[in-house]
Amino acid sequence: MVNRYENVLIETVTRLLIPAMQLFGLYVIAHGHGSPGGGFQGGCILAASFILMVISYDIKELKSRMSENLNTILCAIGVFIYGGTGLLCVILGGNFLDYSVLHKILPVDPIKARYMGMLMVEIGVGIAVMSVMISIFLNIASRGEHEGALN
Repeated sequence: MVNRYENVLIETVTRLLIPAMQLFGLYVIAHGHGSPGGGFQGGCILAASFILMVISYDIKELKSRMSENLNTILCAIGVFIYGGTGLLCVILGGNFLDYSVLHKILPVDPIKARYMGMLMVEIGVGIAVMSVMISIFLNIASRGEHEGALN
């Protein structure tokens, strides 16, 4: 049996770590198109912060903050941002994910448009990876019964 003081210590440290992890994950996503890192790494860091919440508290704590429906919607939004950016490039006459053609709709030159297009893709990948990693963890941790067990 776990001592109550150990729980207080774990919960306090977790309360301090989770916002820092999430901020770092957002930093990695936001700077991934210009430095090492990016959407996948940042999405994994964001997912790790939610996984830490489950480990420190329980699955119900995560479910009170992010339902399965919200997680599914976030996954779809991430894929839509990624794919939508690529399709927009095709619609504008370029190749899939040829960001330089985005200058036709953005008030910037092709180099800056490429920079902004990569940022959009990194954001989409980060959101999708975070939600998929959370889903994988919840399915493994609860043997696929986390949704039915909490309703």
